[in-house]
Amino acid sequence: MMEVSNNNSINYEELDFLVEILTKYPKESLKKISELEGIEYYKLKRIYDKYYGPDKYVQVSTIYNIAKIGLKSFVAFISVPRDELRSKALEILKNPFCNYLNASFGFKLGIAAYYHIPVDQVKYIDELLSKYSDDYEYYEVRGYPKRPRQFGKWNLSYDYAILMDILKEDARTSISKISQTLGKTRPTVKYMIERLESLEIILNYIAVYDDYAYNRAFVGIAEDLDESIIQEWIKRYDFHIGAIVPKGYLIEMYFTSKEDIGLKILEMSKYVNKFSVEYLDILRDINRWGKFSERVRRDGKGYRSILDF
Repeated sequence: MMEVSNNNSINYEELDFLVEILTKYPKESLKKISELEGIEYYKLKRIYDKYYGPDKYVQVSTIYNIAKIGLKSFVAFISVPRDELRSKALEILKNPFCNYLNASFGFKLGIAAYYHIPVDQVKYIDELLSKYSDDYEYYEVRGYPKRPRQFGKWNLSYDYAILMDILKEDARTSISKISQTLGKTRPTVKYMIERLESLEIILNYIAVYDDYAYNRAFVGIAEDLDESIIQEWIKRYDFHIGAIVPKGYLIEMYFTSKEDIGLKILEMSKYVNKFSVEYLDILRDINRWGKFSERVRRDGKGYRSILDF
């Protein structure tokens, strides 16, 4: 068991340990984890208190099957003049169907915006993006490896949207706190969570590094990739990959500004057809996750229009 460092610097061994233990026990209490793993409670708590939280480095988030609720995932690369970067980002973020965005410099100079779009509104994407720039391109992205999907629709009450926002931000939020927020009893909240799990809208709970741990990302679009290369990256890097529809891959590899960005580009660019470097810190103070409670109608009858914002 490692000791917590006495300063405020990031110790990545501690971060890796916390992510590993919370991935194994995403919702259990620290006392329960210490008992199950034979870890001294006070040491676990010191690491947890140092790194866990929305303004820190590690979060346990809820993984949703957005296809079940009628959403498709897209990434849009939007050309924006540098002096308009912040104002344009604020404009884009007014739309809750934008899940988050980053400053992006590469084959498009400006913003990479990640969207969840209702299936029946995909036809409006060009109209949406053209409000921000005349120069953009976008891709539908699904989980890797790509599998056939059937898309459902939103048919839950508005309270479920609020609950999903809470669990997305912090899956370790107590039932008591959620019940206070929703104005419902603890058994009702437990039932609602269990229902989302049984409907497979909630797929899993996962511990992840917050953007504060990394401030750069190499993002590449590849037409083809060898499976052995993908597996090697998974072992070596904090790395995500998505399958582009109908063909291709979206690669996201995270690192810090202390690492040599030129070497990262040299290493990775040979595998991709297009790439950019995302600066996760430039717009961090205004960035946010798109909220389900702002996407759905309060009467529970489906989604608002992506063009309403």
